[in-house]
Amino acid sequence: QVQLVESGGGLVQPGGSLRLSCKASESIFGINVMAWYRQAPGKQRESVAAISSDSTSYADSVKGRVTISRDNAKTTVYLQVNNLKPEDTAVYFCNVRTIFRDYWGQGTQVTVSS
Repeated sequence: QVQLVESGGGLVQPGGSLRLSCKASESIFGINVMAWYRQAPGKQRESVAAISSDSTSYADSVKGRVTISRDNAKTTVYLQVNNLKPEDTAVYFCNVRTIFRDYWGQGTQVTVSS
């Protein structure tokens, strides 16, 4: 059973940066998209960024502050978040979508506060 493990979250001051990582426990066959979502308290989970073989996409709320990337083996996906704002506070989840199914990590908490 493939597991996704996120790391890199924490408490950061407004204006700070974080780099989130999500590592798969093994190679995943048939990947279409690797993505990051987030869920703030009392809100629905929302897409933050996604990366496929030929493109990246970003939510309007983070565009210009966020970069998604992945390693060549497609076992790790990263999310660099700069100029963090209090409204970025959420649990961040990674998602890997394959031709067969979706995989989700357990999430990593990001709290932006002074």
